[in-house]
Amino acid sequence: MKLFQKTVNFYEIFEKMAANTSHACTLFVALMENFSNVDSWAKEIHELEQENDIFTHDVMKQLNKTFVTPLDREDLHALTCGLDDIMDLIWAAADRLTVFKLKASTKEAISMSKDLLTTCEMVHKAIKALREKNYAHVQEYCIEINRLENKIDRGFRDALGTLFDTVADPILIIKWKEIYEHLEDASDRCEDVANILEGIVLKYA
Repeated sequence: MKLFQKTVNFYEIFEKMAANTSHACTLFVALMENFSNVDSWAKEIHELEQENDIFTHDVMKQLNKTFVTPLDREDLHALTCGLDDIMDLIWAAADRLTVFKLKASTKEAISMSKDLLTTCEMVHKAIKALREKNYAHVQEYCIEINRLENKIDRGFRDALGTLFDTVADPILIIKWKEIYEHLEDASDRCEDVANILEGIVLKYA
């Protein structure tokens, strides 16, 4: 990729990955709210996931070639993997919708996906603040990411309760349970990224 031909701007790559993730989650929310043309929505999300995979592979290659890096190599590696994991889980949730041939959404899935979108947007803002070395804002965004992760955890628990209380078809329960788990796991990865960012702030602030 041309981006790496002269100078490696890791911050720019992280911003692009975070922006792609927010975009993918925006598409997922739209999918859950409309629940039509599922394959088309999923295809768009997959294209963003593939783009982030390219960024991830290239960052890893450049870490072996770049003598001076703006942050510790371990932090750059962890941040790259964390951002990639969030996107992978959003794509996994979208992919399951196509595989499972579900006919309608649930209000719990819509609520969880909206909270996840807000969380992804906070991750994007935190990455931008890191690039600007605005460490106070990084910490503020990380606190909000942690709060949202707790909210999604509660939403996940409530969604499971509703699922088992109101759905008689065990196969349908299994399908939605897996999708809820992907959304909850994505929020966990957002919290992991926040923890990495807070560790970076402690080193450089």
